[in-house]
Amino acid sequence: MGNTITDTNFDFPGQKSVYKGKVREVYNINNDILVMIATDRLSAFDVIMPKGIPFKGQILNEIATKMMEATQDIVPNWLVATPDPNVAVGHLCEPFKVEMVIRGYMSGHAAREYKAGKRLLCGVPMPEGMKENDKFPEPIITPSTKADQGDHDEDISREDILKKNIVTEEDYLVLEKYTRALFQRGTEIAEARGLILVDTKYEFGKTKDGKIVLIDEIHTPDSSRYFYAEGYEERQQKREPQKQLSKEFVRQWLISNGFQGKEGQQIPEMTDDYINTVSKRYIELYENITGEKFVKADVSNIQQRIENNVLTFLKG
Repeated sequence: MGNTITDTNFDFPGQKSVYKGKVREVYNINNDILVMIATDRLSAFDVIMPKGIPFKGQILNEIATKMMEATQDIVPNWLVATPDPNVAVGHLCEPFKVEMVIRGYMSGHAAREYKAGKRLLCGVPMPEGMKENDKFPEPIITPSTKADQGDHDEDISREDILKKNIVTEEDYLVLEKYTRALFQRGTEIAEARGLILVDTKYEFGKTKDGKIVLIDEIHTPDSSRYFYAEGYEERQQKREPQKQLSKEFVRQWLISNGFQGKEGQQIPEMTDDYINTVSKRYIELYENITGEKFVKADVSNIQQRIENNVLTFLKG
């Protein structure tokens, strides 16, 4: 078991503020650039688990970086540099208050809503006669936004986004166009690796000069669901569960141990053995998604390593 990084408290030159999300911590430097640190925290059902997962932050950061580089010809992004395995540095942006969720298959949340008898998701119709993990005739965009109370995501329709003026119509059309282009490219990258990109989410922001760019993570196992392509059709015909590459295996373990993030439920104990298993699964995800061998960073003193690398970058 390597050391993990679950919290940071840096004081970088020119630091204006720090935002701590579920997994990432974002440092504003001189109201110009953002230093985003991917921690080893594990979040499920909008709850942060008590222990970190070795190398998880590095894995998410490196996948996101590779995917940003692989899509920058079709959609501009916020990324400037990656001075450390756990760190991405990018342009300061004003984030849009919606997450653009796109689904090629009826899985996860969409499947649960469908089973409950709903045929509209975020105002988008879902065809009759589908079964879980079937492919939609066309990918559907089902946005989400942060709830007024708490930190959980809520479904929202395009109509409500425009009616509530969360995003202007002009900007929203760009977000939709970019979302479809990214999903198409992500699908092609996945296909080349023998995978199916099932669904994913994208976040966008505006730079100071008003340009809409992709921000945060992209095509990682935390933000996306993948199936193995081999045997997909056969499993669908037999109505068997699909082989997944995503964080879903953690959610299923929590559900089987009586936890779904509901009030009064206790997080089950994650033993060192189980945490080690999760870490190995994340490494497997990395290697399958990128097609490259995962190289573990030095974790003898992660905090010091990150601080030194970020300071060197800022001085340079």
